[in-house]
Amino acid sequence: MPLFFVCLFLLTETGRTQNNFTEKIDRGVVALTIDGTHAYIGWRLLKDDPDDIAFNVYRMEVGSSDFIRVNKTPLTSTTDFTDNTVKAGMAYRYRVRTLINGREQEAPGEATVFMLAGNKPWYSLKLNTDARLKRLGVGDLDGDGAYDFIIQFPDFNVDPYHMPGYWQRSPEPYTLHAYNSKGRFMWSYDMGWSIETGTWYSPYMVYDVDGDGLAEIYAKAGEGDPRETDGHVLEGPEYLVKIDPRTGKIISKRDWLSKDGFLNNYNYWSRNFLTVAYLDGKDPSLIMQRGTYTIIKTEALDKYLKREWYWESTGEYEKYKGQGQHGIMQGDIDFDGKDELVIGTFALDDDGKPIWYTGLKHNDAGYLADIDPLRPGMEIFYGIESRSPKNGVCLVEAATGKIIWGFEGPTTHVHSQGMVGDIDPDFPGMECYAGEAKGGDQYFMYSAAGKRLSDKDMGSLNPRPVWWDADDLKELNINQLLFKYKGDTLLKIEGKVVMVGDIIGDWREEIITSLPGELRIYSTNIPASGRKTCLMQNRQYRLGIANSTMGYFYPPQMGADRR
Repeated sequence: MPLFFVCLFLLTETGRTQNNFTEKIDRGVVALTIDGTHAYIGWRLLKDDPDDIAFNVYRMEVGSSDFIRVNKTPLTSTTDFTDNTVKAGMAYRYRVRTLINGREQEAPGEATVFMLAGNKPWYSLKLNTDARLKRLGVGDLDGDGAYDFIIQFPDFNVDPYHMPGYWQRSPEPYTLHAYNSKGRFMWSYDMGWSIETGTWYSPYMVYDVDGDGLAEIYAKAGEGDPRETDGHVLEGPEYLVKIDPRTGKIISKRDWLSKDGFLNNYNYWSRNFLTVAYLDGKDPSLIMQRGTYTIIKTEALDKYLKREWYWESTGEYEKYKGQGQHGIMQGDIDFDGKDELVIGTFALDDDGKPIWYTGLKHNDAGYLADIDPLRPGMEIFYGIESRSPKNGVCLVEAATGKIIWGFEGPTTHVHSQGMVGDIDPDFPGMECYAGEAKGGDQYFMYSAAGKRLSDKDMGSLNPRPVWWDADDLKELNINQLLFKYKGDTLLKIEGKVVMVGDIIGDWREEIITSLPGELRIYSTNIPASGRKTCLMQNRQYRLGIANSTMGYFYPPQMGADRR
């Protein structure tokens, strides 16, 4: 029994929720080929839309000058439409207009489709390089309400781990390339030789922190070419820079978190993160972090890059050393309207003070969500990298850190991102999956309530659950196939998956892949059975998408402000 987005809307004693989160976005119109004579058009339902809003779909042949309405009656049950009056070989532009209280109004957003033979549930952006991309960020760089793309090249990763075979010399510096939503190249920014070409050296964040309606870019930076003869970067100043979304130029900077206290261990101090959280429940704060395995330093900054608070795992907080994750989770875990930070196997309150501590040590997998809808509040699913006598795979209460259930036996190295997602109709809530590597060979699939469902390898340590078809269950993307759990294959995916998220169309999610010279966006062309608010208007989900440019990619999860 799938329980889709069980609408907590749980009010605290102050009656506060996350509904004050706003981001100007357009209707996100997408047009895709179903076959040569049928086109699929999808668009967003926004959280401020009245319940009785209706839509009309308009089409224009490319080269013509007139849009014509293609639906006979206003559309009220879904935010998609199948146009069966198109002709093979033609190209069309689509727009959507809203109907509110009987009055039709223009709605920003437009899409173009070329009617080619066969099923083509994707469109692509051609890039000005044949390289594959490393990471992808999305944000509105020009204020038109559509998500633009900030791409990190090349697809190369230096890992600072000290064992032979991990660290290697950077072949070239990373660059960030900005493309608008239509695929037009905007600018590039050279991260330079002071930033080694690896995940942990080069976090960047795409988000409108300063509130001007444009998503600025924040990144770790240095100066000049401070490399040692072997290619290591051990010295030199380190900065946080703010990059203008319109030009790619640095407009301000401040010092990055220092290496002090890390005892010159390159592996430890080379782990860096950036994220965003609504610490006061109203305005976004930028979060910088350095450290995972020993000292952890975390600093919150306001829109002027001034310190709001600073915390590190030393002194009275010594026990928090080594309890970090390969990312940062944020969300309103205590339902006070403000975001807290789950750094790993412990949590910091909105004021930077620790709330709870599990002592589970460093985790690879970590997901904050309403995993078990039969329990109040949210939960966190953990897969612990550190050797554990028990609870190496477990579920904890997000508000308290209390372990709800866990694997009773020992684990060696629960590795990579794992998964949470409602994929099985036989059990309420989300299924939780993780597996061992690097000396271990156990696999774990649990129901939200803690029932062991499988001990088999799913074929990947980081399967990607995706809302794709018309029901409330998620599908799975594993090894370039999209399929229903214990069911049919729906689609073959080409390229390296770099993001899963609802960036366009209705509430269902896109799968974004990298191919040489191409960014490809897979989007469903299966007609919906109902309509739901687009996921990017959920604060926690939106911030989960922002996190795609630092650390591991953990697919975004819904927070409590689902309408």
